[in-house]
Parts: sequence; structure tokens; C-alpha cells
Amino acid sequence: MKGKNEAINVAQSSELRKMVFASLFAAMTAAGAYIRIPLLISPVPVTMQTLFVFLAGSMLKSKWGTLCMLVYALLGIAGMPVFAGGASGLGVILGPTGGYIIGFILAAFVIGYLSEKSGKTDYLSNALYIGIGLVIIYALGVAQLVLVGKLDLLQAITLGVLPFVPGDLLKLAVAAHIASRYRI
Repeated sequence: MKGKNEAINVAQSSELRKMVFASLFAAMTAAGAYIRIPLLISPVPVTMQTLFVFLAGSMLKSKWGTLCMLVYALLGIAGMPVFAGGASGLGVILGPTGGYIIGFILAAFVIGYLSEKSGKTDYLSNALYIGIGLVIIYALGVAQLVLVGKLDLLQAITLGVLPFVPGDLLKLAVAAHIASRYRI
């Protein structure tokens, strides 16, 4: 009987550990929103949020990475100043840049899911999965810029993707490196 109880305790400890890290990544995503560099050519600021989305998905996997980003988004909707520049409220999600936040949730899920299904945690695999997650964030962000921001597709890509590619590729490389070296 002792072996079964130990196995239950280990499983509970693992879930608690993931819950704690999910909370930490949600908090780091919120803090990353305050590291904001406004661009004169785009309504979307450069932030560090995507780094933590990438890490949440690749390190916490699909369940906890998704929950982490859901908690982050719900905190912002509830009025906590966790979105870029300290913004909050449902209006941010429904506004021109809200697609990126929705993309955070889906990207964390997909990055985690691909990692789980492949079982690979090496740098190149992580970089590939994170790259797919980044495309998801861009796609949902651009879609909302087109629909809500009333931009045409080329304008939305020019304003909502191109200025961010260099920084996001750097964040992708950092996240893939960290995720390939550390396990949660």
C-alpha cells in the first residue's frame, strides 16, 4: 500500500508544481506586457509577452500552458492591468490588438500539444513548435486588425507582423534554448 500512496503523492506533487509554474508564467506574461516599446509605424507595441507564451507552451505543455494563458487573459478581462502598457478590460480583447491575446492561448496549446505528441524536447523541435505557435499568434492578430482595425490584409501584415519578426525570432531562439535545457 505504501508504494501506491507514494505514487499518488508524486502525481499530486507534479500537478501542484505545474500549477505553481503556470501561475508564475501568467505573472511573467503580465510583467512582460510592461516591457513595452511603442512603434511609430504600428498600433501593436513590442513586448516580452510572447517569450513567456513560448515558454509556457513548451515547458508546461498543452494543459497547463493553455490554462496559464487563459488565466492571464481572464485577469485582464476582469480589469487587472496585465495587457500591453497596463491596459485591461474586455475592450482590449475586442479591440484591434485583441487577436494577439487570443493567439497567446491557442499558441500555448499548440506548442504544448506538438511537444507532447512528438516527445521531442531538443532545441530544433522546440524552435519548430514555437515557430508554429508564433504563426498562430500572427494569424489571429492580423485577422483582428483586418476585422476590427479596418485594415486591408497587406496593411495588417505590414503593421502587425513585419516590425515584430526580428524580435520574435530572437525570443523564439531564447525560448527554444531554455525549454530544451530545463524540465518542469
